[in-house]
Amino acid sequence: MVASLLDGKSCSADVEAALVGRINNCIDAGIRPHLAVVIVGNDPASHVYVGAKIRACQRLGIKSTHIELSEETSELELRKIISDLNDDENVHGILIQSPLPEHMNEESLTDMIDPSKDVDGFHPVNLGRLVQSRDDCLIPCTPNGVMRLLEWAGIETKGKTALVIGRSRNVGMPQAILLASKGADATVTIGHSRTQDMESQCLGADIIVAAVGRPNMVKKSWIKPGAVVVDVGINRVDDDKSERGYVLVGDVEKSAEEVASWITPVPGGVGPMTVAMLMENTVVAAEQKI
Repeated sequence: MVASLLDGKSCSADVEAALVGRINNCIDAGIRPHLAVVIVGNDPASHVYVGAKIRACQRLGIKSTHIELSEETSELELRKIISDLNDDENVHGILIQSPLPEHMNEESLTDMIDPSKDVDGFHPVNLGRLVQSRDDCLIPCTPNGVMRLLEWAGIETKGKTALVIGRSRNVGMPQAILLASKGADATVTIGHSRTQDMESQCLGADIIVAAVGRPNMVKKSWIKPGAVVVDVGINRVDDDKSERGYVLVGDVEKSAEEVASWITPVPGGVGPMTVAMLMENTVVAAEQKI
């Protein structure tokens, strides 16, 4: 068996195409969706991610404001910027690129963002509404992108056993909630660093979502034949044979594609979906102003 690819690039293109009419409706109503992205410091990967988000805005006609701050920026200065963006009626989405420098409290800064502009979906108000299965929340982009990718591929989740490996507030925990929610109806287990016998947990799962940031942690031998594997991880591993000196690998061994029925490529799987769902959240936030 060779797994079919859960192609995030193709699915994200469909998501973007579906947004065009909604964006035009906003513009016709005098509201151009506007995303403000704030990045602090010189982390190379963060700048790559921000660049992808800005290019997506340009493709769709969403206005983007890119605020680039030095590593030495104080938390007080960043708080002032967030406050000003909250007060700006022309800004519909605010994104603070993670990670922030160590001298900043990322959680408290996220709490500052107006929940209606929290297009990352990390604010406690949005996460709380997600737990309540309410439809008036902005959903974290990566877990929402995984759900959209499964739907796009026609993968049934109802009654299936799902294992989410990782319990972060921005991926693992909301992913488990979405998979277990009404309509998705999977039976969900959350695996983490204290889980005993992760191999047996994986072998019992129809769907595995790996989101721990550990290269090749999930082995091919852990995958039940025919399982669906969603690899959220993207890790740099040194490789002298590569022109760049490194290769990008996921949290799941690439050879798992020989056992799984569906699998996401790394890169090109979940990453494009995260950006697409950020665009959708920005449009949703703008639509609330019509």
